[in-house]
Amino acid sequence: MDVNLRQIRAFLAVVGLGGFTRAAGALNISQPALTIRIRQLEDQIGLRLFDRNTRSVQLTRVGQELLPVFQRLMKDFDGAMADIREFSEEPRGTIRVAVLPSFAAGPLPALIADFRARNPRVSFVLKDAVGKRVLAMVRNEEVDFGIGVGGVDEPDLDTIDVFEDRMVLVYPRGHAAGELPLASVPVISQFPLVLMDKDTSVRRLVDEAFAGAGSIATPACEATYMSTAVSMVRAGLGLAILPASAIEIRGFADIATRPIDDAGFVRRIVIIKRRGSSLLPAVEEFTKVLLAAANSCATPSAPCLDVEVQDGGAEALAVGVQGQ
Repeated sequence: MDVNLRQIRAFLAVVGLGGFTRAAGALNISQPALTIRIRQLEDQIGLRLFDRNTRSVQLTRVGQELLPVFQRLMKDFDGAMADIREFSEEPRGTIRVAVLPSFAAGPLPALIADFRARNPRVSFVLKDAVGKRVLAMVRNEEVDFGIGVGGVDEPDLDTIDVFEDRMVLVYPRGHAAGELPLASVPVISQFPLVLMDKDTSVRRLVDEAFAGAGSIATPACEATYMSTAVSMVRAGLGLAILPASAIEIRGFADIATRPIDDAGFVRRIVIIKRRGSSLLPAVEEFTKVLLAAANSCATPSAPCLDVEVQDGGAEALAVGVQGQ
């Protein structure tokens, strides 16, 4: 049965306005065209829907039974179309993001807060996970997009650069590491190291940077969570190498940070999405916010991804809505 919306609207117009002439005028079509639509609808159903003569138009028994069905169909359809228009006109819905733990706990919440202040009908679901798991969730469509580390070479995934996140040496305040003229791999290797778990993107970058300098990163201790690594540093178990954006390295008076003098200790933070997929308007808008934040640190009133590391202190400004 090939019943279409024009035929259903024609039927409802005739019923609602009580005749073909008025219904044709309301639909802005000729009366013969309206009659053809009704006849096509009756042909598809196989039964007459109207009893009509020169004086009146009356619904048949079948027409009476179909009336509430067609009314409900059009109400649901019109409601769905209105919702779709709202999606395109105003960001709304739920944005699902798979994100590295350091970014989830650091830069991201302030950006979400600013976005929701302007788009209150948008909610967020954050799934913080290590790099491999971020890729898997994007690929399996568990999330709308991911925020992970660059270097992804997958045929079904695309990446967009967001910003560069530098690794820093984290050490107890007053430690000899703070007095060294150079924080290079050969120098760092002389101290006990607290390294992240091998499944993390931070550990992978550290291992690659050490290998690039002709050395091997040998941990005195390993940790899965950055907060644990920082606690180990505070306990004097070793020096940690963590992202400058990590919120865990801020706010402790007894630890300090310094940049590492090696270009290998920089990771690219990227947006990861399925290749060829279309994002909902709200999701697309938020990805634009991420990219704009990475490029707008010079604008005082804009949300800004601004990571600064100063010698002698844990001064990583992960993200903020400046001027507020």
